[in-house]
Amino acid sequence: MTTTTKPKIFIARPIPPEVEQYLARHCTYTKWSGDKPASLEEIIEHISDVDGLLTTGGRINAELLDHAPNLKVVSTMSVGYNNFDIEEMKRRGIKGTNTPDVLNDTVADLILSLMLSVARRVPEMDKYIREGNWKRGDNESLFGLDVHHKTLGIIGMGSIGRVVAHRAKHGFGMDILYHNRHRSKQAEQDYGAVYSSMDELLGSSDFIVLMTPLTEETRHMIGEAEFAKMKRTAIFINASRGQTVDEEALIQALQNGVIYGAGLDVFEKEPIDPSNPLLKMSNVVLLPHIGSATEKTRTDMAMRAAENLVRVLQGESPAGLVKELRDI
Repeated sequence: MTTTTKPKIFIARPIPPEVEQYLARHCTYTKWSGDKPASLEEIIEHISDVDGLLTTGGRINAELLDHAPNLKVVSTMSVGYNNFDIEEMKRRGIKGTNTPDVLNDTVADLILSLMLSVARRVPEMDKYIREGNWKRGDNESLFGLDVHHKTLGIIGMGSIGRVVAHRAKHGFGMDILYHNRHRSKQAEQDYGAVYSSMDELLGSSDFIVLMTPLTEETRHMIGEAEFAKMKRTAIFINASRGQTVDEEALIQALQNGVIYGAGLDVFEKEPIDPSNPLLKMSNVVLLPHIGSATEKTRTDMAMRAAENLVRVLQGESPAGLVKELRDI
């Protein structure tokens, strides 16, 4: 009777019990026991003989891969995979997977909450009333901006962008503009979205949501020149990657009244530096990179990442294979 040896993997961050149970059925594994993801040095200590690595964040580069001669796949519990050294993984024949679509609704929830929070000054008004400043006759000093029936510009009409467009159009009656590498016939048909040049979108939108992946082409794609083209009443939302925006230019635009406000879930440096001027601005809503941070969504992402990893090790091609590594 022939027995099949299970592939060996290293789990480099805490995962839900049900995900661990799924992996145990298909693999032998070593699991990182800390409360936070393992560091590069800690991962290196455990990958000398593994076939697969389940992780999130952290560079997957030559330094790490030199210590994993048997590695066949790296599965990340995230949509973004800019931490993958694609050329190095190609050279070594190592596949990479991610978890797109699992978090679309949750991230869209957060984007809409940022739009509403900045427009209606929710955190500012919460602080105002807690500090005992509310008095009769305040009136105009408490005014914010409407969200309903305004124009939303989406830069990056991917799967999350389409969910945001759906909610904005059907929930708030907003007009939708979008800029993308390719036209989205689905968004145009379903939400009446209008494909626009970047300049047209920046100049016409009341709310601008940036949802592009981080690449060399998108790094600092929004800077001083782009903020100058926006309305003075515009609200800028970034839930993509912090490095897609020139943060110093954003700070200047907010300080000088070039735009009305911003809602940010991501920053150039994370965690944010305590001296960052954004922390003192009342017209900015700041969140600690929590776009997908609900228990259900994170569990679903971990399970999808585990399934991706197992399928690669079983010789299959999961939907989560990152496009640059599909043909190796």
